[in-house]
Amino acid sequence: MPSRALLFGLILLTLAGCSNGKRPFEIKNLAKSDMDLITDIHIIEMRDLLEELTVKLYKRNPKELAKVEGMTVEARLESLMKVERPAEGYPELGGIDGVNALYLAFNEEFQGDRVFAMMVGISGMLSDSYNNQLEFFILDDIDQQKLYNSARNLEIVAWLMNTRKDLNGELLILSNGIAEDGTPNYSYERVISKMIVIQDMMAKMVSDSTNRAINQVVHGVASMTFFPI
Repeated sequence: MPSRALLFGLILLTLAGCSNGKRPFEIKNLAKSDMDLITDIHIIEMRDLLEELTVKLYKRNPKELAKVEGMTVEARLESLMKVERPAEGYPELGGIDGVNALYLAFNEEFQGDRVFAMMVGISGMLSDSYNNQLEFFILDDIDQQKLYNSARNLEIVAWLMNTRKDLNGELLILSNGIAEDGTPNYSYERVISKMIVIQDMMAKMVSDSTNRAINQVVHGVASMTFFPI
């Protein structure tokens, strides 16, 4: 009968051979459940979408980036995508982060970079929904309600971008629109929709795997009230 060490070695070789090249096998993955691996993949996808949305919004709203002298999109991305966010919040935004930054982004009196405020809000909220982790292991827990609530908040953000205007009747943050040739551009909405689908799918899978119910809320998107995460 093969020794336990030999059997373990065979398992490692088998798992390594199953790698598709995109996500090579790592020893640490032995401490992950299928749900952990799925969560990791969704976190990577969500971070890619956050970067895509940030870049697109700054291209559409260059005046927001120009509010901070010498600021670049690359610097903004570096700040937003950090795993460890500033404990004192972002001084530029008055020391706030997460959902609270979303209120600031759509406040008519706010004179700062609205795109940054909104993306600080979205990225912080999504990070909170995953316990501020980039990967999960067997003993880690995740809250289905946080995932669900963040999806509803994203719906509210999408609605506010399309409707919230300043005193001059101009949208506070430009997103969807009509190109010069008359072609509608809904690419911003598509990115946010992908985020919503991921969060809702994760919430459902976590709920099913843990047998914990999701508190389905009745809340119209035409609101400036975001759910806590």
